[in-house]
Amino acid sequence: MKKILIILALAALIAAYFAFDLGSYLTLEGIKALVADWQDFYSENQFLVLAVFFLIYVAVTAASLPGALVMTLAAGAMFGLVTGTVLVSFASTLGATLAFLSSRYVLRDTIEARFGERLKAINSGLERDGAFYLFTLRMIPAVPFFVINLVMGLTRIKTLTFVIVSQIGMLLGTIVFVNLGTRLAEIESTSGLLSPALLGSFVLLAIVPWIAKGIVGAIKRRRVYKGFTRPKRYDRNMVVIGAGAAGLVSSLIASTVKAKVTLVEAHEMGGDCLNTGCVPSKALIKSAKVAETMRKADRYGIAPVEPKVPFKQTMARVMDVIKTIEPHDSVERYEGLGVDVVKGYAKIVDPWTVEIALNDGGTQRLTTRSIVIASGAEPVVPPIEGIETSGYLTSETMWEVFSHMDEAPARVAVLGGGPIGCELSQSLARLGSKVTQVEMEDHVLGREDEDVSNLARKALEESGVTVLTGHRAVRVADGTLFTESSAGEAAVPYDALIIAVGRKARLTGFGLEELGIDTDRTVVTDEFLATKFPNIFAAGDVAGPYQFTHTASHQAWFASVNALFGQFKKFKADYRVIPAVTFLDPEVARVGLNEKEAAEQGIEVEVTRYDLDDLDRAIAESETKGFVKVLTPAGGKDTILGATIVGNNAGELLAEYVLAMKHKLGLNKILGTVHSYPTMAEANKFAAGDWKKAHKPERLLGWVEKYHDWRRG
Repeated sequence: MKKILIILALAALIAAYFAFDLGSYLTLEGIKALVADWQDFYSENQFLVLAVFFLIYVAVTAASLPGALVMTLAAGAMFGLVTGTVLVSFASTLGATLAFLSSRYVLRDTIEARFGERLKAINSGLERDGAFYLFTLRMIPAVPFFVINLVMGLTRIKTLTFVIVSQIGMLLGTIVFVNLGTRLAEIESTSGLLSPALLGSFVLLAIVPWIAKGIVGAIKRRRVYKGFTRPKRYDRNMVVIGAGAAGLVSSLIASTVKAKVTLVEAHEMGGDCLNTGCVPSKALIKSAKVAETMRKADRYGIAPVEPKVPFKQTMARVMDVIKTIEPHDSVERYEGLGVDVVKGYAKIVDPWTVEIALNDGGTQRLTTRSIVIASGAEPVVPPIEGIETSGYLTSETMWEVFSHMDEAPARVAVLGGGPIGCELSQSLARLGSKVTQVEMEDHVLGREDEDVSNLARKALEESGVTVLTGHRAVRVADGTLFTESSAGEAAVPYDALIIAVGRKARLTGFGLEELGIDTDRTVVTDEFLATKFPNIFAAGDVAGPYQFTHTASHQAWFASVNALFGQFKKFKADYRVIPAVTFLDPEVARVGLNEKEAAEQGIEVEVTRYDLDDLDRAIAESETKGFVKVLTPAGGKDTILGATIVGNNAGELLAEYVLAMKHKLGLNKILGTVHSYPTMAEANKFAAGDWKKAHKPERLLGWVEKYHDWRRG
């Protein structure tokens, strides 16, 4: 109802403007005539004339009608500099605010529904610096007054901020033009009012707040460093703490641009991903998939056989895979690339000094221009009664324990229904363990859409996993995990208990607390990945918000470049297009929004789904489980807001959508790209084709059909 009233009010104002030919009065000649006619009336009825003028000015600006500049000149001519300035200042602010609110109530929801993701960055910037941007625009008269009002109404800037900044920002321009109006008879055209010199003056004044902001920032930085003594010389340009993905990439970038860099690692080079995460888990998944293929070989016209799994040999292969990849991340390789690698525990003792407790004894102190914290993450162990004496394993400790076992553990309890828990559950079940997976929420892979979670659960159960959702672990005793659910208590006996409920940033032992570096589950950083100390950065799992190796590498570029060259230009970390893959069989891969997130954010989307059981290559390989699901804006645009793929090698197929979203290519571009036949990648093209069919021009096709009928005589 509010929208309708606003639209009707604006329509009435615009209709009146044209019906009564008000535009002819809001010209320079028209205003001159009116001023001459009204001078005597004003001298006798000052309050009435001021009120009428005020209301007309508000109406003109609220409806975004042309004429505000001419009316400002008229105010100077009729009321003088002081009265005219006060009158126009408040009338223009009130009118601008009404236009701002009209735009907000009538258009913002629609705009956000169509361009929600793109507006996030704009709103984030306005939340931080909106007052500065608005003040700058208000100070430059060449920027159309009504455009600022309408565009700002579409953003999330606060109304009070808009009012205050508009009032202050327009004041100088108001004074200038009201003063010009006091000499209205001498003005022949408004086009000459904005001379280059005058515009230049306004521009210089507009950048004053930014200069002030820079000075304030410098003062803040000095305050942060108060009490610390900056070294006169530095041993290093950068010290990197942690040799996982983020640390390796950060140090490599620094050495590549000829900076002197030291990389500190207390344990194994390559971090969790190489030694206890991505690499060993994918090796195990492959062995498990081979075993399952043998078990279900009749799908391919081959006699099935129950595989013999010499578990120690299987685990030896996993360890061999790690050893084969190790040289890529080795001390020798990085030292050969110009990185000084030090094995030990690093502690930041002041903003420019890192103390290293060396693994082989002794300590080393290094002064450095910048520091990158890349200490990674570690498994979360929930505070369950009896957990500490249960002999539990995590995704970090299980590999060493399993490598010494002759057979897979007979009974495995996996606590956690996220990606790690699902991958390990399916793999161990396929290698012969009786696996029970316990998840507190109602679905496994809880961040995914319900159809994805259901398909994942079905895949787990078909692999032999007993999935208990809605079960909360309450205690561990005598080799049994006890859970509670709506159905009561359940007991899950185990020979191996694996905790896989998530990971948390490694924050202790690096001097963060002593130095006062803010943490909130992760190291708190700004958009440039800097901490409260502008020369100390964080990247990877320790910085969040994502815990992916590829995101850690991505962040490392921003952290290292900003650390080394931030005095010239800083780059904001870009998280707009971050892919994620859960390596179940079938794989679950996603980039951007899914239906669940779109609903939570109030974004209207159109969903296009193509099922793999219709794809020739999937049929030929008997890999028909899964689908491609693409989200586009409601209303028919081909912009890709998100894509979810479930299926064989879904992680590989997702790359096309990642590229498309990164470079703003829509479904029409994918549809117009030749895909090899027969490949799984054709599923992406067919999904785009289904979207296109849903938007075919039915009326035009009706005429085309008539044309073809006519052509046949």
